[in-house]
Amino acid sequence: MAGSSPALYQRVADTFRARIADGTWPPGHRLPSRAALGAEFGGGDNVIRKAQELLITEGLLEGRPGSGTYVRTPQERLRMLRCPAPGHPSAGLAPAGVSTWDAQSTAKVPAPAQVAARLAIAPGDLCVRTEYDFLDVCRRPVMTSVSWEPMAITGRSVVVLPDGGPLGGRSVVDRMAHLGIAVARTVERLRPVQTDRDQAQQLGIPAGALAMLIERTFYDSDDRPVETADLLVPADRWDIDYDIALRTGAPRGTADGHGPR
Repeated sequence: MAGSSPALYQRVADTFRARIADGTWPPGHRLPSRAALGAEFGGGDNVIRKAQELLITEGLLEGRPGSGTYVRTPQERLRMLRCPAPGHPSAGLAPAGVSTWDAQSTAKVPAPAQVAARLAIAPGDLCVRTEYDFLDVCRRPVMTSVSWEPMAITGRSVVVLPDGGPLGGRSVVDRMAHLGIAVARTVERLRPVQTDRDQAQQLGIPAGALAMLIERTFYDSDDRPVETADLLVPADRWDIDYDIALRTGAPRGTADGHGPR
């Protein structure tokens, strides 16, 4: 309803944010008990819990089982460049800030319906499914990816497994080029998600923390999908940048002379 005031837990969360921002609660600070905070703000345990959970999802607080709730130490933000413009180095398999990665491929995996729709194949068609864990220099997880490639394209080739063979560890573009397939474009859809327990464990973040899901699909020159992947990026660790070249000669304010899109 227009003009309605925020719920009490939201006002409490605003105060928590302010105390973190001005240093009243520095990194590593243990918050008072919920009973003490409830007495201070005039709310019950449920109000304080909801405020704390909200800030945990934002990456400002962390819960330590058996110990309490603490102000989380700020994480170094990494830059992921998507769709590099001409003149920039082409994007490799791993973005900047990643030191190494682990990959595990499984062949002959039936495509789930959602994956099949993205690859324009029938549900149940066989694919190679590859899980990636991207790590920083301290071997901490910073991003995960699950990739699907139709075996109808790569199944009889030496590049069937992305993590093995002569081009193991190379990008989709490089591996498809080995088969004479030119990857012409990629489509990415971004949406925020709250991580479940398994996703959070993989990424080393609290369960329920915010992450950015990038649904990416590569298409060849015939507009056939050749690979699709779900990239999961912790929201408090990454800045996702798009450097998009505009066609020269287009009128001002447009990308291609046909008006805004």
